Amino acid sequence: MDPSEIASSLYAYSLERGDAAFVHQHVVDALCAQAADATTPSMRLVFALVGLYLHVERGRTGREVQRVHAALARRRPAWPTLPLPASRGAFTARDVLATPAGPLRDAAIDAWCESVWAAYRPCRAAIVGFLDRYGDGRGGAT
Repeated sequence: MDPSEIASSLYAYSLERGDAAFVHQHVVDALCAQAADATTPSMRLVFALVGLYLHVERGRTGREVQRVHAALARRRPAWPTLPLPASRGAFTARDVLATPAGPLRDAAIDAWCESVWAAYRPCRAAIVGFLDRYGDGRGGAT
């Protein structure tokens, strides 16, 4: 499978879950951050990293992350430009898709998010500072 087929398969899987936690948001964020390049808009990368931070470090669900994203979009903040790490995590979307569907794959999505977030660790202070200025990270903006 090529990368776009893998992404499409993961999008379909995560949307079909229909779970209240909305794991689809974590898939979107991990895919974006892992595939980011010099042409990725700052807003898109910041959204992805905010989502990964809130999920991995703060234990937020995809639905809660989605609410923070919506609040940030309404505020129209100044989006920081962040450096791209050479490696974006050893665990990939392909690894997630190779995991059996259901709770094991959902756990693999979490591991993938952790791997990608760890690769962006140098951006942590910028993401936390951004949330301090523009949102509270508790499911809405301050």
